Amino acid sequence: MAFPNAPAILASRDLRASDLEKNPTESLLQVYAWMQLARVADNRILELFRQGLIKGTVTGGQGNEWMIVPLALLADKALDVVCFTHRDLGGHLIWSGHLCEHLNQYFANAESPTRAREGNIHHGDPAHRSLPMISHLGAMCGPVLGATDSQRRFGRKAVGFAFFGDGSSSTGDVHESMNLASLLSMPIVFVVENNGYAYSTPADEQFMRGTELWHRAAGYGMEGLVLECGDPGSAARALGAVIEKVRSTSRPMLVEARTLRLRGHAAYDTCTYLRPGEADAFAARDPLPAFRKSLAALAGAGRVDALDAELGAYVEECVKVAIAVPRPNPAGMEADLFAPPPPPFAWRQEPAEPENVTMAQALNRGIRKVLAERPESIVLGQDIATYGGAFKVTENLYGDFGRSRVLNTPLAESACTGYAIGLAVNGHRPIEEFQFADFATEATTQITLNAATMHFRSGASCPMVLRLPCGGGLTFGSFHSQELESLFLSMPGLKALYPSNPQDAFNALLAACEDNNPVLLFEHKGLYRRGKHPVAWDPGYRGIWHPKRVRPGEYATLVTYGEMLHVATEACDYLAAEYECDIEVFDLRCLSPLDLSEIAPSAARTGRLIVLHEGRKTHGFGAEIVARIVEGARAPLKAPPLRVAALDLPVPFAPELEAAFRPTNDRLIQVITEWMS
Repeated sequence: MAFPNAPAILASRDLRASDLEKNPTESLLQVYAWMQLARVADNRILELFRQGLIKGTVTGGQGNEWMIVPLALLADKALDVVCFTHRDLGGHLIWSGHLCEHLNQYFANAESPTRAREGNIHHGDPAHRSLPMISHLGAMCGPVLGATDSQRRFGRKAVGFAFFGDGSSSTGDVHESMNLASLLSMPIVFVVENNGYAYSTPADEQFMRGTELWHRAAGYGMEGLVLECGDPGSAARALGAVIEKVRSTSRPMLVEARTLRLRGHAAYDTCTYLRPGEADAFAARDPLPAFRKSLAALAGAGRVDALDAELGAYVEECVKVAIAVPRPNPAGMEADLFAPPPPPFAWRQEPAEPENVTMAQALNRGIRKVLAERPESIVLGQDIATYGGAFKVTENLYGDFGRSRVLNTPLAESACTGYAIGLAVNGHRPIEEFQFADFATEATTQITLNAATMHFRSGASCPMVLRLPCGGGLTFGSFHSQELESLFLSMPGLKALYPSNPQDAFNALLAACEDNNPVLLFEHKGLYRRGKHPVAWDPGYRGIWHPKRVRPGEYATLVTYGEMLHVATEACDYLAAEYECDIEVFDLRCLSPLDLSEIAPSAARTGRLIVLHEGRKTHGFGAEIVARIVEGARAPLKAPPLRVAALDLPVPFAPELEAAFRPTNDRLIQVITEWMS
């Protein structure tokens, strides 16, 4: 069914600050039309929810239009970056798309922008730099920074708009992002939509009395100001000046917009927490009726009445179209988890001659190759520049490629990962180094709920590499020795590689860099300098996505990865010599997507399965391997599967304790011989 034609006044989605002076009547009518459209649509959506025709819930923007509509009209939709929140339907309507498309999103039908995989206003338009929001609103600031910086790197004079509420202004991501934007001098307008309540929690239970949120700007070396809820024309003039200043100076600003929430937090909100008379006071301050009255005096009541009627009829026509769209078909959902792979990059076939290097040096050479041959690549992380990283993997790269390509970041893992996500969605290919894998837990939301879900919920690719120095054996204790593959890979949408030698590490870096999805690259610290081995250009570098048989055998099939491969091969050589027991060993190499196509037949042939990994046994990654092989077994195993893993404890510090905690050669031999008998 064709979409209804929009009223003529909605044909323009742009407003320049000068228009308010040159042609105030028509400019203000344009602002009013979009405000009224947003209000009528929000109210109609609420009715449809109450009728059971829209599921989940809805969060209305009634009372927020006075700010979001002028801002969205003033922004440059061909350049700028935005991530709207729950209260910003007016912004979505102006930025891109037809009203029917936005209604399809609320109905979660077959033609919704997210293909019904996200609900209500949880959508964006990544192709036009409207980033899809997640419910963790503070976490969306970082991606706005990244996408805006990406635009600037492409030579486009963009401004980014990061929205969050008074509640989410308390989250760490907001503060990390404001610090990062100021440090890197990014053109970001941070907007606090302060309606006085975080769900039901009033401002005086969130902040000390007398706190002015916009004053926080000074702590980050940026300018701040406050906009009081009121006349949209005045708001447009103030916001126009803010946008122009940020665009020209490339300095961030913080705007506290003291707005209204006329309908409660969401459709199910009873608002029983409001103080006596507060709801009436909110309604009395609603800027839309007063704005309408002033326009009726300026342009004529008949013209405003006709506009209201036209907008109301348009909304009803669009509702009829959207409500008739079929329900979504679940077919193909699993195939859309990952973005499809691009053609192999045209890498230079260098180094042509093998060079004996450590794994740390192989990774350094891989990163250097990426930086030299892929101009869209950026390396970021803590202490990676002059110092060369905690393990010297990025040594000398800063001097050769400069700050624009090798970026030292502040101690802000979540915001910096969000920044990398924004870069990735907008066409760059960031490689982020976490000083230790353990510190990636600070960015869990960004990694698992934002980057990992990006393609499934929005169709956008998110090509980024997250380097995770992991593993024990070096007496670093509980906070520098974790194996986190089981934690992260329990969430869908992440790919993961775990090399065990320098050549595989070099190959893994190239394969991960060219993939269109977020890739976790686990790097065992114990392998960084475990001898030197030849590394050269390998035309079969994409084979790293599949397991490798490293030792033949007939008695059993052993599956492992990372440093444990070396433990396994040594133990199996001993068992072959002492017990004449040949065990076939596979280096898994890729943990996600998990490929067991060669391993399962091996287990069926040998009839015995051993899985070895350094992570803890309970809920460990080995359980997944065993389950998949046993579930799909072509023949029953001759013995119960054997899992060998670390103890279910935090990683202990002392060498004697750590040796007892994690699998060792002696322990593996002992466990296998006991299992054999």
